[in-house]
Amino acid sequence: MTDLALPAAASAERAAAPTVAARPRRRALAYLQAAPLALVFLVFLVVPLVLTGIVSLWEYNEYEIIPALTLQNYADVFDGCLSADLCTTVRTYLSTVKFVVLTLAITLPLGFAIAYFLAFHIRSGTVRMGLFLLCTIPFWTSNVIRMISWIPLLGRNGLVNDTLRTLGLIRAPIDGLLYSDFAVVLAFVHLDTVFMIVPIFNSLARIDRRLIEAARDGGASGAQILWNVILPLAKPGIAIGTIFVTTLVMGDFVTVGVMGGQQIASVGKVIQVQMSYLQFPAAAANAVVLLAAVLLMILGLTRMIDLRREL
Repeated sequence: MTDLALPAAASAERAAAPTVAARPRRRALAYLQAAPLALVFLVFLVVPLVLTGIVSLWEYNEYEIIPALTLQNYADVFDGCLSADLCTTVRTYLSTVKFVVLTLAITLPLGFAIAYFLAFHIRSGTVRMGLFLLCTIPFWTSNVIRMISWIPLLGRNGLVNDTLRTLGLIRAPIDGLLYSDFAVVLAFVHLDTVFMIVPIFNSLARIDRRLIEAARDGGASGAQILWNVILPLAKPGIAIGTIFVTTLVMGDFVTVGVMGGQQIASVGKVIQVQMSYLQFPAAAANAVVLLAAVLLMILGLTRMIDLRREL
């Protein structure tokens, strides 16, 4: 019995030997496949971030940038923040976070409703793709042009005010429609809703329809199925869409500048103004602080939803 087992064991060892020897080769092949994307990631993300951090530590004056290490730029960012009154930086971040919260409050239910309709009510893949392309039509033009297109609608003599006056609903034009917080939030919703739709749709499309049928057979109502089945399974898409919208709103300065009439403060607007005055170290310091704030917000979201486990 033992003599018969020895040839079988030897054959198994010979069969396993190529597999063990091939592991380093497969590992090297995997690294080669990931190398192009890793190189792009290094050149276009890591290197610029490192350079931004270095420049944020340089000195500057009205005429030149001095490559000497200093923390004064960060001290200027938080100047007065230790006092009882809110400093400029805190007020600016609160204004920006306000836009983030208002934009999320609209884009999240709107994006979920559109994604739900596309995932569960559109059976034809061609029609679904056509509707997706319809959502991307605004991205065929410049961001600035899309913002300017709201002015003829929301201005004092715009289409909205003229229509309301014609219907007799108002006597004087409404000034708050343009160059206001309302206009900024409206523009953000216009621009960023699609970034909420796509990840939520991807999560909804992966839901096994048998789970919904089982819940329906168990006597669950439509609201119970939505709350107990669909929403928990859509959490990864909701989290990713929230991250997209948050990062876009936090760093935006074009929308705030155009729709706010250059009168509303935001973190991105502060950085853009400093760049226009060639205050690159101060702008870099503000950019680093903004990056840290956004990363903290994303960390908080990932703490609530474990994306690795959900995906």
